[in-house]
Amino acid sequence: MTGGRGEGGALLTPPPGESPIVVLVRPQMARNIGTTARAMANGGLFHLRVVAPRDGWPQPEAYAAASGADAILDAATVFPDVASAVADCHRTLGTCPRPRHVIIPVLDARAAAAELRAVNARSLRVAVLFGPERAGLEADDLAHCDTLVRYPLNPQHNSLNLAQAVMILAYEWWMQAEATPPRDFQTHETRIATKGELENFLTRLVDELDAAGFLHNPPKRPGMVRNLRHWFQRGEVTEQELRTLHGVVTELARGRMVRGRFAGDVPPPPWEDAE
Repeated sequence: MTGGRGEGGALLTPPPGESPIVVLVRPQMARNIGTTARAMANGGLFHLRVVAPRDGWPQPEAYAAASGADAILDAATVFPDVASAVADCHRTLGTCPRPRHVIIPVLDARAAAAELRAVNARSLRVAVLFGPERAGLEADDLAHCDTLVRYPLNPQHNSLNLAQAVMILAYEWWMQAEATPPRDFQTHETRIATKGELENFLTRLVDELDAAGFLHNPPKRPGMVRNLRHWFQRGEVTEQELRTLHGVVTELARGRMVRGRFAGDVPPPPWEDAE
């Protein structure tokens, strides 16, 4: 497939080797073909085949809905039936939302993506069939498949449109090779504070709370200090946040001195300074 430009000008270039082929069987609406191409581009799938589209091909409405994934549509090929669409493939998977009376391996989307990666690594051509919007693949379509793919969704409402069905599989395909950690903590230009820096702040905070009289109840003081420590230790406080907190403590201490209160003073009742 020739390269094209996606949303934002990004170049749509197939990865090394041949990615799985998405086969849309008798799609009814050109717009759904376009949104399918968009979903494919998001998940790194670049090969599209269309079997007997109801309204013919190409269709301007498909390009309007593709959101820049025009290269996928440009390279899409049309076939009269499923047999000819998968004739050059070594493996064929079929999406099937309903039980079928057939003995065949059945995978969920994640397992199917792993299988697609394994087949791709062996330089074998693999296709995934998606059925018409109204009822999905028919029994004769599934007769060309060696594996079924089902999405375990809410049994009370498991209806997907065509692009959604493709997007789920495309996402799982992409995530099989995605290096982004599943969990991260964004700190921008600062860093996570060390335990020593956190301890320095907590020591100062407790000293100032003692000076303000907040920890004046001896029996409760150890538990209150532990609660404060647990609060700050629970999260990954950044160095910038600690500097801000040090500034807060400094200003509170300065305000106490301006009001003429000294270490050990009992804080005034909340209504004393009210206007």
